Amino acid sequence: MGAEYIAGMGSLTLGQAVHLAQNSPAGVDQRLAQHLERKLAEVHAKIKAQPNTYILPQDEFALINYYRSRFGDSDIIKTVALGEGKQRSLGWEGKRACQHRAAMPFMSFLLILMALSHPILASLALSQPHLHRVGPALAGRSPNETAPLLKCLQVSPPVLSPKTSCEQTLMVHEFAYSYGVPFVGSYTPPECDFNRVTINFTVTSAGRQFDRLALMYLNDTEVWRTSTAEPTQSGIIWSYVKDMSNYVSLLKEPQKIIFDLGNIVDDTYTGKWQTTLTATFFTAEDTIDAADVIVPISARQSSLDKPSAFVVPESKAIDTFALPKNVKKAVVSISAVGQATEEFWWANVLSSDTTVFGSETTLYGYSPFRELQLYIDGTLAGVAWPFPVIFTGGVVPGFWRPVVGIDAFDLQENEIDISAFLPSLCDGEEHSFEIKIAGINDDGAGNADLSDTVGSNWVVTGKVFLWLDAAGRTTQGTAPTITAPEAVLGVSSSVTKAANGSDQALKYSVKASRSFSVSSTITTSEGSRDVTWVQNLNFAIEGTLSNSGNDQITSQTTRGQIESLGGYSRTFTYPLQVSSSYNVLEGGNFTIDATMSRAKSVQKFGHLAFPTEADIFDYSLLPDYPSSFAGAQISNSQNGSARYLGAPALKKSFGSGSTEEIYSLAGLAGPGASGKSLYRRHILAANDSVVYDSESIGDDTSVTQKDPPSLQKSGQQTYAKVGIKAMLGRGPLQQN
Repeated sequence: MGAEYIAGMGSLTLGQAVHLAQNSPAGVDQRLAQHLERKLAEVHAKIKAQPNTYILPQDEFALINYYRSRFGDSDIIKTVALGEGKQRSLGWEGKRACQHRAAMPFMSFLLILMALSHPILASLALSQPHLHRVGPALAGRSPNETAPLLKCLQVSPPVLSPKTSCEQTLMVHEFAYSYGVPFVGSYTPPECDFNRVTINFTVTSAGRQFDRLALMYLNDTEVWRTSTAEPTQSGIIWSYVKDMSNYVSLLKEPQKIIFDLGNIVDDTYTGKWQTTLTATFFTAEDTIDAADVIVPISARQSSLDKPSAFVVPESKAIDTFALPKNVKKAVVSISAVGQATEEFWWANVLSSDTTVFGSETTLYGYSPFRELQLYIDGTLAGVAWPFPVIFTGGVVPGFWRPVVGIDAFDLQENEIDISAFLPSLCDGEEHSFEIKIAGINDDGAGNADLSDTVGSNWVVTGKVFLWLDAAGRTTQGTAPTITAPEAVLGVSSSVTKAANGSDQALKYSVKASRSFSVSSTITTSEGSRDVTWVQNLNFAIEGTLSNSGNDQITSQTTRGQIESLGGYSRTFTYPLQVSSSYNVLEGGNFTIDATMSRAKSVQKFGHLAFPTEADIFDYSLLPDYPSSFAGAQISNSQNGSARYLGAPALKKSFGSGSTEEIYSLAGLAGPGASGKSLYRRHILAANDSVVYDSESIGDDTSVTQKDPPSLQKSGQQTYAKVGIKAMLGRGPLQQN
């Protein structure tokens, strides 16, 4: 049969759709279930029309046998006898799966009973395992050392990184018992000339392990932040290529490399990270306008062979230093991500509502809004509203293997142009640079203001990128004029009571808007010029928690427009919708069901500290294209559904899921101009497999639509996290 489009899953043949259903032991996505029901009705009509002559093709055999193995002969007979709509016990599979299966039309069961008499189908069915139970055989299976490594990936465009003889291995290291023990190595610049640099980070791992955060430093300066995929028992591998050309000034000098990837290995968490980091140096005609000097805003611990990140709010993210006197442009970048109780900050509630469900459920506060703030000498110099990164163990891990979440392998930094402060900063004196993380405080009566702290914790560093004027010059000008009204906040929440008086549901809403601008006139050897930095940001979220906090629906959008007189502008939208539900079962096991839809859309013109994706694109793949554009348009969206079973007593967890991602990159000649397509990818992953992959470079498109693996495969994938709070940022008080 031909492929048909299923929302959230892409175009699938019937065989592929059956395979996805078989690999969803905790219950089938409703959209997929409806599709299979329609197909089952079609098969029934064919059999009814030709009861003695119709020959079932293999995919229809698989469809009928899927329902037989799903329900079992005796269960089918019982259900038919009881009549349509009667529920039955399905063990650990949870209420949602039960609700769907109870709605199985009578015709479907009748068709299955008819098919059971078919001798060929009966033979095929006997060869298929029952997939809806987690038994000792599955729970205790050992790694398959002969299986190929699963290739994980972050969807991103190809980066210019030509094969040259000027390459250097920066690190070959195993991260096992590595908390507080980073890799420390030495870097010596190569003898070749270069104005562009890329790094390739390749990782393999097998066993069971959490997702881990990793930071790379050159001395005290963080230059890259990434995270890991969760390994399988048979092993995973991924490679990520990142352009590092904006750090050329650092890479021209000897450096100490510190790579911090904290990990723990024990009897339960067995995965070690085998890593290789290489650098490629080359010269390109279209150079990146890299800064002349880069100054870290960090804890400056490299002399002790330690990483230099601040952990906020446990410590202040503040550094003090003097800038050169001849700076003509200055940009601060902020690298910050929430961990622990702040990993799912976007799903938090108002502080006044954290105890709504009493002792039943942990809820974290300071609202689902966060603001990164930059202060120079105690004065607000700009803000950034972060993109909600979801790591590979987040919400439900089945979303993120083998295709990881947006930015998971390459966490992006926020940029703030501070050139308007240069007349004050270029005086040869030391100045303080501080990065703060703010949430929202509220009083439960609709009044709110920005908080001066948040939960624990955020991992934070910053950098000041400096472009220098001629030697001996001193930048002068007017004092900065700052317009920074308080953020406009609107919060509300309401609680619905159950009949017994207990809190049944919490509805909440948060809105925030912020405008900021700073301007001055600076004088350099090139003359006097006006500089400005203007930000206009908006945030809105609606959320509901119900079923004693077990169920959550959240829908939010962050938008922003940023511009400067120097020709730089950035417009962005970050929508995020997540629905999640957990149920604690007898014996301490639990299930999580979730759907998600998220996107990151960015249009950017000009440059601050980092090049655009269009700047670093591999134009050797498009020789007829111009190698430079004034701007870039990036659109990246993901949506999917996933299920999870945690068995803490067995130290096991299992899951399934599917995620569709669509990414596009276009070069822009100027504002208002239509984009020139550079790269596009549409990929669908399900249960550790890529089942559809369409990739376009320019006007050339290649499509890979893979047949599903053998129907013998159970599809129950193992994962590391076994605690609800570790995955959702909320959960039962008694569970880790």
